[in-house]
Amino acid sequence: MSVNITNAQRAEVLTQALPYIQKYYGKTVVIKYGGNAMINEDLKQQVMEDIVLLSLIGVKVVLVHGGGPEITETLKKIGKESVFVDGLRVTDKETAEVVQMVLAGKINKSLVNLLEVKGGKAMGISGMDGHLIEAEIKDKRLGFVGNITKVNVEPIFDLLKHDYIPVVSTVGCDMQGNVYNINADTAAACIAGAMNAERLISMTDIAGILKDRDDPSSLIPCIDIEEAEELKKDGTISGGMIPKVECCIDAIHKGVKKVIIMDGRVPHALLIETLTDEGAGTMVTGDRNEHR
Repeated sequence: MSVNITNAQRAEVLTQALPYIQKYYGKTVVIKYGGNAMINEDLKQQVMEDIVLLSLIGVKVVLVHGGGPEITETLKKIGKESVFVDGLRVTDKETAEVVQMVLAGKINKSLVNLLEVKGGKAMGISGMDGHLIEAEIKDKRLGFVGNITKVNVEPIFDLLKHDYIPVVSTVGCDMQGNVYNINADTAAACIAGAMNAERLISMTDIAGILKDRDDPSSLIPCIDIEEAEELKKDGTISGGMIPKVECCIDAIHKGVKKVIIMDGRVPHALLIETLTDEGAGTMVTGDRNEHR
């Protein structure tokens, strides 16, 4: 659907974005992208456009991605059933190889290609490259699901220095050469913390943290980590949102200024969050006095 706006209105929109462009210029923003937010191809195109735009106006964007649905689909094609324990995929040696193939191969390179097509300058890298993500077994019941022991973000800084958009797939490794399946939210939090990022933006398939999970209009626009802990205790934050919020809190403790949980299915949500007063989703901060 086309929208008729005048050149003056276009200029006004750009002028209103100026303070935000100045605010984020030269700052690092880590974007976690994956799961159901990646399924719609039209939305994926828009997300890549947003990332390229942010990069071109001077934001140092790092894209960290998962790809659970595609891993499940690939395993299904080879006749292997996906088994989950506490929301995490049980990963034997064969599954770890599939995770590596899908994340570091197919998905990573397709995202790099999309960014390049949109006019960006992107480079794909996995957590195995330069031992970016070092890990150990998290729980023997889960097999090669990794608990991150160390992140080495020098390769990401090197890419940013040469104006690339780093696209990071969440596959880890250890000194013995084992491959680990790493939760994308956890990896993004660790990477953002190690980079002292201005923002970590987690793109999900819900509006953010809701007072009533069945009512999107009950969105909580901003909370601090103490309030987040209280909402976990009273059950407002429950189910699959618990690990996401825990990753937000972890990122804040590691040095990230602010973390955003937002709906990746909303068109141009990244630009709404970074370049407008309104923002998108729920902002998690370390300071009770912080606000949008």
